[in-house]
Amino acid sequence: MFKNGMKVGVGGYGNVVMSVGVEKKERYVIVYFSILYVRYQAGKVTDEMLSLPKTPFLVVGLLEALGAASGMAAGAMLSGAAIPVLSQSFLVWQLILSFIFLGRRYSLNQLLGCFLVAIGVVITVASGSSAGSLMEAGVFWSFLMIISFFFQAADTVLKEIIFLDSAQRLKGGTVDLFVVNSYGSAFQAVFICLFLPFLSKLWGVPFHGLANYLKDGAACFLNLGTLTNGCSGAPLLPLLFIFVNMGFNISLLHLLKISSAVVSCLVSTFSVPISVFLFTLPLPYLGVASRLPSGFVSGACILVVGMLVYAWRPTFIPQTKSLA
Repeated sequence: MFKNGMKVGVGGYGNVVMSVGVEKKERYVIVYFSILYVRYQAGKVTDEMLSLPKTPFLVVGLLEALGAASGMAAGAMLSGAAIPVLSQSFLVWQLILSFIFLGRRYSLNQLLGCFLVAIGVVITVASGSSAGSLMEAGVFWSFLMIISFFFQAADTVLKEIIFLDSAQRLKGGTVDLFVVNSYGSAFQAVFICLFLPFLSKLWGVPFHGLANYLKDGAACFLNLGTLTNGCSGAPLLPLLFIFVNMGFNISLLHLLKISSAVVSCLVSTFSVPISVFLFTLPLPYLGVASRLPSGFVSGACILVVGMLVYAWRPTFIPQTKSLA
């Protein structure tokens, strides 16, 4: 779902970041379907779950592919600390889409929290051209990252619709989350492959050199051959990112299943202040630590306040009638 670890996981692999990202998606498919098979053999996944209409999963895969492609492109150009801050636009998109497609209504403090999140993103984007700011990489890449979170928000809202619809189709039951993850990831991998000719233009890779580009990405992922410049930490670092990211995504999908897309988003936002701080530290493989200008810090603080305001629930004390 989120790209907080993109700069560490694949964003640091320079010219082959798209190839590494594509191969990462393929490994997701293998792992998810392996877990799905085990759960099917154990009786946790039924034939009725597997026979659900596949069109929603196809749309999920398309949205995830669009979000991943645009996010990988922007994530390689933005500073590490910028990604978790921009990811808060995810909440704004979710509120809008859940209002339109799920008919959700939100209280005044929830809308105020959403507004503060949006203001925090704007302040961060406009924080100037000093080191570590979003303007350093250009407005286009910041805007592209925000668009990638629109696709992800649409994806999570659609998954919530799938869970709600499956409860009716399965007569009170609910679809196993690995059915959603497996088919969604499979269609995502298909669409990523179909998008490769267009993505190659975005990355400045000639179409006739795409095969060599993917080959170099595989070599970088495994840290084999002569292509070792910029691939430090591989394969341990990208594999670590894959396992942590999969655990994070599975946990959030389970939370989405038992609550809502907006609630899962709010829980995940608690990682933002930690991520912003960690990217300012001289950690291994991150290169030069990001320096946060005053506008960046102010925007992050407004984002945190917005999340707290959204989560706040006023307590009303009932008034007792006085006895005459």
